[in-house]
Amino acid sequence: MTQNIETIRELSIDQRLALKTAATQLLTEFGDMFGVETIERFLHSSYDQFAGRATVVNFLPLLAERFARQRLRALAKVEGKSDNGLPTVLFLCTHNAGRSQMAMGFFEHLAGDNAVAWSGGSEPGISVNSEAVAAMAERGIDISHEYPKPWTDEVVRAADVVITMGCGDACPVFPGRRYEEWVLADPAGLDVDAIRPIRDDIERRVRALLEELDVTVAA
Repeated sequence: MTQNIETIRELSIDQRLALKTAATQLLTEFGDMFGVETIERFLHSSYDQFAGRATVVNFLPLLAERFARQRLRALAKVEGKSDNGLPTVLFLCTHNAGRSQMAMGFFEHLAGDNAVAWSGGSEPGISVNSEAVAAMAERGIDISHEYPKPWTDEVVRAADVVITMGCGDACPVFPGRRYEEWVLADPAGLDVDAIRPIRDDIERRVRALLEELDVTVAA
């Protein structure tokens, strides 16, 4: 595997083993579309995206694998190597810790297997807002397993619709995408009571978006 020396020195034996296992798994999934170097490059660059701000380093290989898998799926769609034909929506906000995570949670819950949702942030936070997690749990939707992540070129290019929420000029713009700005209050620092109206507004917008995309609601 190719990786810079400084990063390799910082990895424990368990982390190196976990990354090697992740690379093997990704190669099994994507080896018919991409070469080993591409897959490892995406895995290691995904690892680097989280390494600088992670508080629990033991989870870094798992996060890197999950993010690399999403990016490789996006790249496969962009390059015409794999496309399930499902509408793909990308939700973007600043920290990918509140609004975009709630929107993706509603979208996945309502769309089921009939559409694809991703999320990202221009300045990803450390963790998903715990109060937002609690507010979504009231609606029976668990977003506690999600994690803040950046947007990448291939993910944006693979999206059919890009929903932005307060990231302003930092949000990426590529031709051929449908862009829509949702003006929503930032739930950062708010308690569950204050987040509920934001949550409900997001749900209404997601339902309207699904209707516009002619996606059958599964729930």
